[in-house]
Amino acid sequence: KGSNEESAPSVSANSIKITDITQDGETLTFAITSQKSSSSAGVCVFRTYEDFDWLQQSLLSQEDVPGLLGVIFPPLPGKPLPSTSFTQAKALKQFGFLALGDEWKIYCKALELYLQQVAAHTTLSKSKALSSFFSSTESPGKHRGKKGIFKRLSHVMEEMRKEGHKDVDKFFQSERDSCTHLSVLFKVSTEKFLDTVLTKQKLAVACGHFSTSLHLVCNHDNPAAVTFSKICLKLSDIIEAVKVNFEKVSDNDVSSMGLALDLESRYQEAKKEMLFRRTCKLVELEAANRNSERAKPNKKAIMEGVQKATQKEFNLISSVAKKEIEQYHRARVSVLRDFLVSWCEKQLSTAQETSALFSQHLEACRGFVV
Repeated sequence: KGSNEESAPSVSANSIKITDITQDGETLTFAITSQKSSSSAGVCVFRTYEDFDWLQQSLLSQEDVPGLLGVIFPPLPGKPLPSTSFTQAKALKQFGFLALGDEWKIYCKALELYLQQVAAHTTLSKSKALSSFFSSTESPGKHRGKKGIFKRLSHVMEEMRKEGHKDVDKFFQSERDSCTHLSVLFKVSTEKFLDTVLTKQKLAVACGHFSTSLHLVCNHDNPAAVTFSKICLKLSDIIEAVKVNFEKVSDNDVSSMGLALDLESRYQEAKKEMLFRRTCKLVELEAANRNSERAKPNKKAIMEGVQKATQKEFNLISSVAKKEIEQYHRARVSVLRDFLVSWCEKQLSTAQETSALFSQHLEACRGFVV
């Protein structure tokens, strides 16, 4: 019996939530609630990043699952840097949008999405490791297992030469070319959008300073000075409203489109890794074909057996990969659409609130008599 023996997912993907986060020194602990697919009872566990990494490695190490090399694994966000060892610039460079937000809010959402995607995956959701992650009272990350077969693949320098190997299947060659192109585009888009958000945040800070500077101390015996002070105070309120608007707009950017671009960028890399694994198997198959053709009579049967086994494995990986890519395209369209809708709704609501507030300030300004 393998780790994929269960016939149904152990956890309902939609029920998974990260409800709280606590920090003890350099360690972050996440409170995760979930509900089993076969039960209405909820479960709450506490996990560190090492537990998430253990789960990812366990999923990658399921060597008894047929065609696993063709799976696009949901990408796990990088390990959060301890607050004592990084500057904001370093955090932004490593995590991008995930470094923004109060109290790791956006980072928690990214981890939550990761767990939901694993639990919703037709193959990965049946893993015993996933069930243990959501139910074990102990921290599974304490029992770190061996690195997955994919880790061994990706860290061998010799394998990198296979990345440019021509594919025998036009479908997969097209997907590889498209993935390489889109990875660059999403990376650039994410960086540009992040720059826009950071600019809005800087403008919010500048507006805050300007608003404070308009609080003047005046001579109450001078009517003109009193009137001027009132105008400055009203202007201060208006600039404060502009500041709040910048803050809300940038928060909306981060929690919707920022998170979406970050997720899509990481998924492009996950897809790229899957296609690379298949390419490595293709190179292995072509070598097996050559060895079978060149084998001496006394080794012919053995080489043919290796060739047939490799061909069978490659065909299975390709079959799984095609289904994964089709599902990937459907899911990405759906996810990006949902994020775009959420972004538009949030920005529209913020714009309506700000417009109403500016209207009030405008009426107040009309009441001044200079």
